[in-house]
Amino acid sequence: MAKTDNALQNLINNNRKWADDISTKDPDFFPTLAKQQAPEYLWIGCSDSRVPANEIVGLLPGELFVHRNVANLVVHTDMNLLSVLQYAVEVLKVRHVIVCGHYACGGVKAAMQDQKLGLIDNWLLEIRDLYHHKQDYFKDISSEEEKVDKLCELNVVRQVYNLSHTSIVQDAWAKGQPLSVHGWIYGLSDGKVNDLEVTINEGSQLSELFRLKS
Repeated sequence: MAKTDNALQNLINNNRKWADDISTKDPDFFPTLAKQQAPEYLWIGCSDSRVPANEIVGLLPGELFVHRNVANLVVHTDMNLLSVLQYAVEVLKVRHVIVCGHYACGGVKAAMQDQKLGLIDNWLLEIRDLYHHKQDYFKDISSEEEKVDKLCELNVVRQVYNLSHTSIVQDAWAKGQPLSVHGWIYGLSDGKVNDLEVTINEGSQLSELFRLKS
């Protein structure tokens, strides 16, 4: 059997210290956690390694259900995301779904360019379409960095609505289940989350075109 690479062994050692530290503070933490998870929040974020979901909002394991993908997209044909969403809403009964993007997102920046990158070009079509439809937002912005950050914000808003248009979320509202969808954005340069003040609590906040009849 091959020996574990030193870099990977460091991760295992870090894990042991992390687990021991938590158990020292609360000996019942892991035994209790193993029996049940009951998070109030579903986090849909970017895969970027600089945006660790639990850490930036100060939550422990078991307190945040997480789905991450490139550029925090909600694509209605993405069965992975829809499965996570359905489990979070229907089984875990989360009360809040948070779409959290981040400034200087590489996926968003790539969608603004006309370079061919490969398979990911298909994934980023949603953002590219958004960029072209929202050109009025960019006409007075000269800085490329500012344009990227503005599109990062617009992308979060779009994904909040994409989530709210799903049958999973609308079925929950129709049953009277308390559920809110929020849009946040994270700053890599300062480590702070900002609320984009786009929150949807019920189907009446949506255009009639997207309201599903119960």
